Amino acid sequence: MSSGGYKPVVNTVRHSITTVSKRKRSSISEPSNNHEPVVVHRPHTSLAPPGSSRKPSKSSRRRRRVRKERSSSSVDRQWVFSASNFRNLKDKLVLVSYNLLGVDNASNHMDLYYNILPQHLDWSRRKHLICKEISRYNATILCLQEVDRFDDLDSLLKNRGFQGVHKRRTGEASDGCSIFWKEKLFKLLHHEEIEFDRFGMRNNVAQLCVLEMNCEDPESKLCMQSSEQTCTSPRRLVVGNIHVLFNPKRGDIKLGQVRLLLEKAYKLSQEWGNIPVAIAGDLNSTPNSAIYDFVASADLDTRLHDRRQISGQSELDTKRSPFRNQHAVSASQTNEWSQEELQLATGGQATTHVRHQLMLNSAYAGVPGTLRTRDQCGEPLATTCHSRFQGTVDYIWHTKELVPVRVLETLPTDVLRRTGGLPSEKWGSDHLAIACELAFMGEGC
Repeated sequence: MSSGGYKPVVNTVRHSITTVSKRKRSSISEPSNNHEPVVVHRPHTSLAPPGSSRKPSKSSRRRRRVRKERSSSSVDRQWVFSASNFRNLKDKLVLVSYNLLGVDNASNHMDLYYNILPQHLDWSRRKHLICKEISRYNATILCLQEVDRFDDLDSLLKNRGFQGVHKRRTGEASDGCSIFWKEKLFKLLHHEEIEFDRFGMRNNVAQLCVLEMNCEDPESKLCMQSSEQTCTSPRRLVVGNIHVLFNPKRGDIKLGQVRLLLEKAYKLSQEWGNIPVAIAGDLNSTPNSAIYDFVASADLDTRLHDRRQISGQSELDTKRSPFRNQHAVSASQTNEWSQEELQLATGGQATTHVRHQLMLNSAYAGVPGTLRTRDQCGEPLATTCHSRFQGTVDYIWHTKELVPVRVLETLPTDVLRRTGGLPSEKWGSDHLAIACELAFMGEGC
């Protein structure tokens, strides 16, 4: 799936987690000069008579949950570098993909956030957390999903030097997709939108932008050319952004949406001189799914898969424990597809194969990570976490003209579990942002 391959690396990232005793109240002092947290335990005093048992009060349980969350939220995310030395490549960009958790989506699905403190779902707070987080990563291109307060974001990100375009979902939904870029570093050459309902594939949308590095900006660190050089081949790339349909049972539509985006991205790349392509977004599909395999291998035989299981998502079953992620296929299920379903998935009337012409690699699978945060494919173990699901559905893909210099590790799954779900005190969405630094191969500006 990636030319870099996946090699587990242990202890690549150091996490410092301060734990609080369940039986004793703890007072955590300021870290010492060697940055090691010092934990001082105070003796436990009980007001209950000896031998009696008393359940903790609601306020006590809430304080304990808050302390646990703060301890988990204190873990920082780290950048890890590729095993290949791409640091000396001069033309680089930092791409961030982030599902922001639409305000309306959150309020319409409160069962997913029943154990989240109300203030952590407040958009007036979350939007500032999200923008500050983006600034920490020194992002230059943003692919955002579930954006239903674009004006708020646009105003905040403009203050940070970004310019952006937005496409709202069709139908009654209020959220959509947005692409932003650093105005000093890039200029927009072309922008187009995909409304999937025009192809009979629900109200989801996708975006495609052709961006060019601004070699005329003297402050740009992306194009470090001498004054004698001329810019004969400006760096350009196609950026695709998508939020795929959630419904696990409609694998035909999900597959069709991904196929259509990749088809149009390839066409744009050819029209602009066979330029590189980067695809990001929420595919609502797991790394062990057929949809993931389709993106990575460029070919999928629908006859080998049940459309209800093609995204690898678990069925939401309230009787099962939180964070349970199942991918087993029932023996009673069949792989039969109707002609209409095949047409949506493949785009043709006389084929059972789905194909695309882009040779894509996963940015995360191309950079070795730690066993605490990565699966066997090299993808994050989890990019989203709420009361009903913990797993990976967000990705960044790129063609061979781009190489991943480094990627931003996600949080270990045990840390995510201790938060009780996202958003939290530190993280502003129920998804974690994924980010990578990509470099252009070959000659350019």
